[in-house]
Amino acid sequence: MKKKSFLFGQVTISFITVIVLVIITILALFCGCASAPYTGRHQLILVSQDEEAALGIKAYKEVLSQNKISTDAKVNAMVQRVGMRIAAVTNRPEYKWEFTVIDGPNSANAFALPGGKVAVYTGILPYTHNEAGLAFVLAHEIGHAISRHGGERMSEQLLIQFGQGGLNMAIAKKSASAIQAINLGYGLLTTVGVVLPFSRTQEYEADHIGIILSAKAGYDPREAPHFFERMMKGEQNKATPPEFLSTHPADQERIQKLIKLIPEAMNYYQVHN
Repeated sequence: MKKKSFLFGQVTISFITVIVLVIITILALFCGCASAPYTGRHQLILVSQDEEAALGIKAYKEVLSQNKISTDAKVNAMVQRVGMRIAAVTNRPEYKWEFTVIDGPNSANAFALPGGKVAVYTGILPYTHNEAGLAFVLAHEIGHAISRHGGERMSEQLLIQFGQGGLNMAIAKKSASAIQAINLGYGLLTTVGVVLPFSRTQEYEADHIGIILSAKAGYDPREAPHFFERMMKGEQNKATPPEFLSTHPADQERIQKLIKLIPEAMNYYQVHN
């Protein structure tokens, strides 16, 4: 039986796949501009650190203006205390670290933006459970910041846009409907084949860096997998997409990887006085 090709207009999916593979090859060839701390992974970053920081500050201000800031003195003091202890061991004096607690009981989330702007939603605190759990969450987010994952994502998008520009030049003489279908296929393949796997790589890397930073700051790294266990239990009734369609790895996989990282993290662990 002859194998059928799935068509986007008059162009087979294999043609679009070639473009995606070209982007991946470019990433592989030029991923030597920088390297991530602790993991040593080579990175391609096409934007300056100053550009990243400026965008981070702008985004941070926008998020804070659209959300209610927590006035809970105890929670704010805890987040500031834990956050600054972790920031101190990053050895990044150029980062202007800032920690804000957002009153969002239904949002189990936290984030860090380029330049050291970190926010924690109150909805994640039941899962952090204690300061060691909170330390891992903050250290994970700080790991994103000091690894310049934001700059990597911007660089990735620039390459994808470049690839799409080349694709559209190649198919310029085709019908409008064919061009639309081909671009749809390109977007799907770059998302599933490049963007989502790369995002999951960054999440694993932030876990790796986070467990080490929390240990260096004097928080027990053995608490890290327990945080995800609590998250799994609390979120078990919520529908989650398959891992290959998600920006984040599956919790169970992250737990197993963190358990394997505990011996390395324990080398950095000293009880904080």
